[in-house]
Amino acid sequence: MTDVLTDSRSIRIKGRSFLAVVLSPDLPFDHWLARLDDLAARSAGFFLGRPVVLDVADLDIDRADLQHLIEELGKRRVSIMGVEGARPSLLGPGMPPGLKGGRPASDVEVTAKEPMFETQQSDEGADAGERKALPVPEIRPVLQSTIIHEPVRSGQSIMFPEGDVTVIGSVASGAEVVAGGSVHIYGTVRGRVLAGSLGNRSARIFCRKLEAEMLAIDGIYIMAEDMDPGFRGQAVQLWLEGDVIMAEILS
Repeated sequence: MTDVLTDSRSIRIKGRSFLAVVLSPDLPFDHWLARLDDLAARSAGFFLGRPVVLDVADLDIDRADLQHLIEELGKRRVSIMGVEGARPSLLGPGMPPGLKGGRPASDVEVTAKEPMFETQQSDEGADAGERKALPVPEIRPVLQSTIIHEPVRSGQSIMFPEGDVTVIGSVASGAEVVAGGSVHIYGTVRGRVLAGSLGNRSARIFCRKLEAEMLAIDGIYIMAEDMDPGFRGQAVQLWLEGDVIMAEILS
């Protein structure tokens, strides 16, 4: 006997990936929450409606500490969809589930002032131990890219964790572009731009006219009021050095 296993009453279950914001708090939590409040105050609605994962790996906390933190985030309208890096003893009834298997993203570092090659000495007149070895070529991950052929309007969110994003147009106030790689904008940036969102410290931001509400590279962010006024309205590129976002005007 053969039964029909699918009908109009069947429940359809699918796998699907979503890009979530990962918050990695520091101890003491009160100080970290104060910095979070500052970010939220200067970028209204940044966490509203976003899937957020809380990363507590390597934090010396107990269940009460974690529950208090989740409650404080809830008061700030930050909804935690899951907790990563938590020991089983930290999680309990009524708390977000523990998450594992988040896709790792390697930092793509560019070594400063690294020569393209070194001259190899001949055996004559040089000891074999003094010969300079040719550097081993670095294998870098291949990044994908996507092109947005129209302006990004207020309220829109463009997310492309796989690589670079190019916008042929402007990014309006209240809009945002989030990329795993670099972001190129051939217009005015008035909204938010987040490059290197999955840990790519070599990502850059390029724009024709800078009027942004917020810019971020690998989680390091800068707000509009913190930007050097000399760069506003200019064509600029931005990159990360240590934990500081650097900028220069493009000629």
